[in-house]
Amino acid sequence: MDTIIESRPLQIKLADGTQIKGEVNLNRGNGYDRLSDLVGDYHENFLTVFNATLHHEHQTAPDIYQTILINKSHILYAIPEDDLD
Repeated sequence: MDTIIESRPLQIKLADGTQIKGEVNLNRGNGYDRLSDLVGDYHENFLTVFNATLHHEHQTAPDIYQTILINKSHILYAIPEDDLD
């Protein structure tokens, strides 16, 4: 069975000031068709972000990861990238 990924670019800011740009998969079933549904659902404690770039407050070069897991309790906000244009 093939899994179809419906990626959505986003920007996240964490409580420690770290900013993350990456993508999430909205094709998760259970009514996850918006970014707010995925981030706001606390049945899952972690948000999976792929193609992620982390910008730490006091670091000049960003860290780049293929996939990271973010504890949702550390997220201050998450914004869809297309809303930033």
